[in-house]
Amino acid sequence: MPKDRNPKGAKKGGLKGRGKKVAPAPFAAKQEVKKKKKSSPLFEKRPKNFGVGNDIQPKRDVTRFVRWPKYVRLQRQKAILCKRLKVPPSVNQFSQTLDRQTAISLFKLMSKYKPETRSQKKARLRARAEDRLKGKEDVPTKRPPVVRSGVNSITSLIESKKAQLVVIAHDVEPLEIVLYLPALCRKMGVPYCIVKGKARLGTMVHRKTAACLAFTHVNPEDKSQLSKVVESVKTNYNERADEIRRHWGGGILGNKAQAKINKMEKLKAKELASLTT
Repeated sequence: MPKDRNPKGAKKGGLKGRGKKVAPAPFAAKQEVKKKKKSSPLFEKRPKNFGVGNDIQPKRDVTRFVRWPKYVRLQRQKAILCKRLKVPPSVNQFSQTLDRQTAISLFKLMSKYKPETRSQKKARLRARAEDRLKGKEDVPTKRPPVVRSGVNSITSLIESKKAQLVVIAHDVEPLEIVLYLPALCRKMGVPYCIVKGKARLGTMVHRKTAACLAFTHVNPEDKSQLSKVVESVKTNYNERADEIRRHWGGGILGNKAQAKINKMEKLKAKELASLTT
């Protein structure tokens, strides 16, 4: 028997009677009508075409593809080699420079004891010559206390224990020029420190660069400032001689090599964990 298509309670008027009508939402959200921006006929939109032989390409950062000069490549390669290879303590000590606060006070003190420039010397000698022409007695001018420069002169000052403080640059090239100075200072009991920048030291003596500088005499008003610097320098360098002598540098792996080692260690740890369980 075929089933009755109209179940009980359903109207015979087709699908109209089936189910209940869903009530409309009480607060129907009105769709926001987007207003079209009126384009001015005076200004036409001209999109750029960056295809071959068309518009000029936009500027991109291409530093990765630059062929750098040879000196730049060499100094970068040297920096990487110093990280990767094991660096002996005598060379590695030049990477441990003076802290920023002490370095600022040291350079402020050094700026007071800059040697005279050529123009200043010329003016001094001219004034002395004019005094002689006037009939005054020729009195030689006293040499003011200045910062001493030059590796040979500073070496002799250290050996004679006349240097009160020796300042060495960390980036001297070749390093062998100043390599022996820290050991000599420790042996003779002269306070020394290593600071950043041979060019920075050079400005103190009116030159492009300076390998090392030394204090021999200072004015009475600056003695307390110098003693403070010497005290902090001694604790950081002279008194840490044994630690500096043992501390090797370098041996830092690159990102790829480090990632490879980490991966191997993880695998080993995983194997051990599986064996124990």
